[in-house]
Amino acid sequence: MKIFKFGGASVKDADGVKNVANILTDHSGENLVVVISAMGKSTNHLEKIVNACVHSTGETATLIKELKDYHYSILTRLETSNSTAMTNDIENLFLELECLAETPVQPEEYDFVYDQIVSFGELISTKIVSHYLLNMGIKNQWIDSRNFILTDDRYRDARIQWDETEKIIAKKLKPLAERHPVITQGFIGRGPVNETTTLGREGSDYSAAIFAYCLNAESVTIWKDVAGVMNADPKKIENAILIPHLSYSDAIELAYYGASVIHPKTIQPLMAKNIPLLVKSFIHPLHEGTRVSNHSEALSVPCYIFKNDQVLVELKTRDFTFIVEQNLEHIFRLLANFKVRCNIIQNSAISFSFVADSNENKMQHLIAEMEKLGLETRITALVELITIYNATEGSKNAVIGQKEVILEQNTGSTSHFIIRS
Repeated sequence: MKIFKFGGASVKDADGVKNVANILTDHSGENLVVVISAMGKSTNHLEKIVNACVHSTGETATLIKELKDYHYSILTRLETSNSTAMTNDIENLFLELECLAETPVQPEEYDFVYDQIVSFGELISTKIVSHYLLNMGIKNQWIDSRNFILTDDRYRDARIQWDETEKIIAKKLKPLAERHPVITQGFIGRGPVNETTTLGREGSDYSAAIFAYCLNAESVTIWKDVAGVMNADPKKIENAILIPHLSYSDAIELAYYGASVIHPKTIQPLMAKNIPLLVKSFIHPLHEGTRVSNHSEALSVPCYIFKNDQVLVELKTRDFTFIVEQNLEHIFRLLANFKVRCNIIQNSAISFSFVADSNENKMQHLIAEMEKLGLETRITALVELITIYNATEGSKNAVIGQKEVILEQNTGSTSHFIIRS
């Protein structure tokens, strides 16, 4: 059993869908579970629909029409718009989305509403791909991953109920996948009272790893628009190179620090069962790409990770007392309650600083609560976080140069720099 995962870039247009069909044809006869993301930037568009619903901006109908037009333009180019089954399925999904978007909601329901609406990107995408494959004579079984990926009710970052998920996948999904390739969604699951949940932004890689773990898969292949895992974003570093082999531990570190090729939660389920992860190019599918496994050879090059749109928050006590355990307990509880993931943490006797992804609405409420604790706050918005993993003596100059560094942290062979944008 193999798990394939295709991201939004691989199915952003009709040519992309046709390319997926070609790749699957090359692997005909194999037992496959194929996890597919929302098409192109559909998730971003659905997030706009969520905001329009929650804040009653009056844009909902227009935004849904734009999303519908985008998907139907793909159907037209696939020359399958006359497929009654496909058209009916897509129409029904958009009708369901429209009804959901018209239901009045309160701002405090944002996370719940987000999961119910944003999940339509994956549902629509997989329906289109599945029907297209059938029209091309490629047998497959479309399934709803919400019937197999069971989670808690932590909306937008749901946690897997592993025992229940493993049992139902082994019992119900495995027999299906042994007959025909299975087409399913990444990113989404089902909560305890049958509501839709999501696994965190870009969580389709994680979905692939969950299926692999529960099916004891031979491998997971993530198909990307890059050659594999590079030591830097080629758009940032001209001489970025491919890393052909990567250990699980190095891959976890790179993903944790923000390398966009692999979702941070993906590796550990695979490592637990020694399932290799292949990162390959859907543009050049015959190229080797990167293999992540229990490879023991040390990483030989520094890796550069760039995260834009960061915010630096510095906290101090107003009464000049120390930042002690009680303060830290309150700070971390608030960070957890507001679901703020700290990319960098630094503290001293009198201050506590953290860097996180910029989210103006979330950060405003968090800071307000921090100030209620008697903490003085200083915010530096829109900074850039540059991480050098496996740093060498000259690697800092390669990316920092004359840029203004406002915070630096070094831990072992990993260096972090906060740069003023």
